[in-house]
Amino acid sequence: MSKRNSQDAKRAARERLRAERERQAKKDKMRRQLLVGVAVLAVLAVAGGIFFAVTKLTAPSGWEAAKEQKLVKPANTTGKGGSYVLLGDEKTKKTIDVYEDLRCPACAQFEQGAGKVLVQGAEDDKYKLRVHLGDLIDGNLGGDGSKNAISALGAALNVSKDAYQQYHDKLYSPQYHPQETQDKFAEDDYLLKVADTVPALKKNAGFKKAVEDGTYDRWALEMVKDFKGSKIQSTPTIRIDGKDVDQRQLPSELQKLGVK
Repeated sequence: MSKRNSQDAKRAARERLRAERERQAKKDKMRRQLLVGVAVLAVLAVAGGIFFAVTKLTAPSGWEAAKEQKLVKPANTTGKGGSYVLLGDEKTKKTIDVYEDLRCPACAQFEQGAGKVLVQGAEDDKYKLRVHLGDLIDGNLGGDGSKNAISALGAALNVSKDAYQQYHDKLYSPQYHPQETQDKFAEDDYLLKVADTVPALKKNAGFKKAVEDGTYDRWALEMVKDFKGSKIQSTPTIRIDGKDVDQRQLPSELQKLGVK
C-alpha cells in the first residue's frame, strides 16, 4: 500500500469514529432529555395529586357547600328568599305565625292536634297562617335532620301546597316522627319512604330527584336564617299579629278570631 493510500484510510477511519461519537452523543442527550421530561411529569403528577387531595379536603361539603349553591326557591313560597310558607289569603287582615322544628317532639304533638285547627282557620279565611321552620335541634343535639326535612318539604311545596301540607302532616305523624335523639330525617331514604304515603309524591321522579340532589338545600338555609332572625327560643312558638301566645291560651284566642 502506498503512503498516500495509508493516510486516506486513517483519515476515513477518523471520520467514521467522529461520526459515531456524534451519533452516540445525540442519543445520550435525547435519553437525558427524556429522563428529565419523565421526572418533571412525575413531579407535576405528584404535585397535582397533592393539590387535588388538599383541595378535596379543604373544599366545603354537605351543608357548608349548600351555602354556596344558587338559591332555588320552590314554587308556592312567600317572603324574601321564599322564607316562609303562606296558608290562606295574603290579604286577610289577621296574621298567625307558627315557628317549628321538624325534629321537635312538642311540635309533633302540637301539629297532631291544634295544628290542624290552625290550618282549617286559614283555609276558612279567618286569618293568614305563616309557617316558619328552623333547626334548633340540629344545633343543640347535632345532626342535619331539621334542615334536610325542610329541603324535602321544599321539594313537596314545589309540587303543590296540598302535597306540602300532606307531607308536613305525615312527617309530624305518630307513625313517622322519630324520637328527638334519632336523626332519621337526615336520611333521604327515610324522607322518601314517608313521601310514598302522599299520593302526589309517590313515584314522583321530579320530587325524588330534588330530595336526593338537595335542590332546595340553599332555600332551607334561607328559611333557617329567617327563623333565627325572629329570635325564637323554643318550638313551637305561636304569634298572633306579632305577639307570642301561650299554647294553653290558643283555643280562646282562635275563638276570638271566629274559629270554632
